[in-house]
Amino acid sequence: MMTRQELEGHWNEIRGRLRERWGQLTDDELNEAYGDAEQLVGVIQQKTGQSRSEIENFIEESVAESSSQYEQTKRKASKLAGQVQDRAREYANQASESFNQQYEQASHAMQDGYQQMEDTVRQRPFESVLTTFGVGLVAGVIVGLTCGRRS
Repeated sequence: MMTRQELEGHWNEIRGRLRERWGQLTDDELNEAYGDAEQLVGVIQQKTGQSRSEIENFIEESVAESSSQYEQTKRKASKLAGQVQDRAREYANQASESFNQQYEQASHAMQDGYQQMEDTVRQRPFESVLTTFGVGLVAGVIVGLTCGRRS
């Protein structure tokens, strides 16, 4: 005979199968026997007139089938979780690769810009100094005007 834990663990499935097999059983009658296999068999026996061994066999088959379905569902869920985890890892790797590529491109663009500026300063040092002086002067005027208005 099954244990109390087995009966309670699969109660909803077993109760549904009992109702399918013996439609004359009420929910109240079944709920009275919740967790007590002996009482459950007694209630069914009184209500249906079936033999004790036939009822016990049916209940044990129902528990075994329910356990099997639970294990199948558990394996499917575990497999699905593994697939989701693999997919998430894949996306994270793709995002990381994309970020690294963008970083490399930006780094190369900065290095190229710096190299061009360095070449320009070497080729035209006088114009570079005048341009820097002019930019500094304009920036100073703008800062001076902005600060002067606040006073």
